[in-house]
Amino acid sequence: MGALASYLRSIGRSVLSLADGLAVTFSYLLRRPVTLQYPDRTPEPVVKGLPERSRGFLEVDLDLCTGCGACDRVCPIDCIALEVVKDAAQGRLIRRFDIDLGKCMFCGLCVEACPTGAIRHSHEFEGGTGDVRNLVVPFVDAPRPPAKAKQEPPPAPKPLGAILRARMPGPWDPPRPSSPAQGGDHAA
Repeated sequence: MGALASYLRSIGRSVLSLADGLAVTFSYLLRRPVTLQYPDRTPEPVVKGLPERSRGFLEVDLDLCTGCGACDRVCPIDCIALEVVKDAAQGRLIRRFDIDLGKCMFCGLCVEACPTGAIRHSHEFEGGTGDVRNLVVPFVDAPRPPAKAKQEPPPAPKPLGAILRARMPGPWDPPRPSSPAQGGDHAA
């Protein structure tokens, strides 16, 4: 008789537990949803609601970059590839400034090390892409002279994220050609 009573008590506890769980579930069924369907049903873009000091993807303003290489040297995981060459006719040229956003850990050491403020965190954070090679963002299209160390007056800063937004590929863009750092062929 004791085994049957224990068995029935177990069934009673199970039914009571099930009823408690269903009560909680049904109470939420009648409430307004707490979450929003991102990104199509947010009242304004998420980027506008981020705090000023949020750390999104890195971007480089080449109008301010002196090519000193401080950001490249201080990066603990080598996600910055900066190449400055000396040309007989034009002097120093920034030939390459790539940032691998897939490797970046958003530590901000490069931003702190930059003496001119040329490298900064944007508020952009959406890096969805069909190929991880597209997360290596080249900021130099053609070799260019670096900025002067003491510019008077300094150029007006570009809006936060404007530089990176123009260079980020779409989610279904084909892979970018390999750069020399990734083992691809490089024409001089």
